[in-house]
Amino acid sequence: MREPRTRLLYQFGIILIIFVLLYFFLLIKPLWKPLLTVLCIGMLPFVAGGFIAYLLYPIVGKLELLGMNRAVAISFIYILFFGGIGYGLYLGIPVLIGQMRHFSEHVPELVDYYKSLIRELDASTSRWPDGMKSELMERVDSFEVWIGQFMEKAISSVVGLVNYVIVLAVIPFISFYFLKDLELVKKAAWYMTPKKWRNNAQVFLSAVNVSLGGYIRGQLLVCFILGIISSLLFWLIGLDYPIMLGLIIAFTNIIPYFGAVIGAVPVLAIALMSSIKQAAFALGIVMLLQFLEGNVLSPYIVGKSINIHPLFIIAALIIGGEAGGLWGMLLAVPLLAVLKVAIIHTRDYLIHSRST
Repeated sequence: MREPRTRLLYQFGIILIIFVLLYFFLLIKPLWKPLLTVLCIGMLPFVAGGFIAYLLYPIVGKLELLGMNRAVAISFIYILFFGGIGYGLYLGIPVLIGQMRHFSEHVPELVDYYKSLIRELDASTSRWPDGMKSELMERVDSFEVWIGQFMEKAISSVVGLVNYVIVLAVIPFISFYFLKDLELVKKAAWYMTPKKWRNNAQVFLSAVNVSLGGYIRGQLLVCFILGIISSLLFWLIGLDYPIMLGLIIAFTNIIPYFGAVIGAVPVLAIALMSSIKQAAFALGIVMLLQFLEGNVLSPYIVGKSINIHPLFIIAALIIGGEAGGLWGMLLAVPLLAVLKVAIIHTRDYLIHSRST
């Protein structure tokens, strides 16, 4: 009897010490936060460069299989990828900043327009519960404050990229060396991993790469295509802020199922300020984009990379949204894919261990 009780007290003491250490760690936050910020900024180009190299590596491999020299293949993809991004940023960022500033200046007009709609609706309806009008007005006012702060942060973030020009400038070089020496990086990781974990780690990472790699690459390509098409179509119908809205469509489309609704809200909100006709055109474009994404782009580009039931994806999106807002929803599906692979890998490992 004493041994289980002693073990329980020991475990409780360990948990208590961990909580005390965490509390102490939070108390000294002013000391470690600046160091963590510097560390994150220093690691940013390596993380970004590694991620880009991970995205481009399969293309380099396919060019090698076609007989192209590895160095030539890397140089070709490197120039095409970063040259295209650089040229696009050179043309797009000034226009995007201009549209964002213009929109932030006209946010009060947007809010006043929807306030007037609420007043008209309230005047034509006598069955509204008491307090609903004031509640709606408070919601609209809070939205005005939020959207104003969000646009200021977004503009300052885009402009603030200039302050990190040196950090951003080294990303292409880091990505190039990752692509060039990726096999050496794999060997280094192999030898740094304890021997008893090597085979299992290799099987696990290979499974994650198969499940997650195709999904991430395909989803980013689909979002890029939808962003270009939506910006062009919004511009053709004369909708204000086409590049900004196209960027929103591309960004929110990363979120399965809910992304289309989230992206459509600002598009329709801005289109309604011009006319009902333009709002109908904008809605038609959004529906066309979703048809294109669901029936043409995703089946052929993304396919069934993660192969997870929609109910699990929706549950992960809800949990991610509650835990981390929009960013939580963006990361929910990739984390779910890794969790699925981890569960399957653990199950197979346990079955194999019992059989041997």
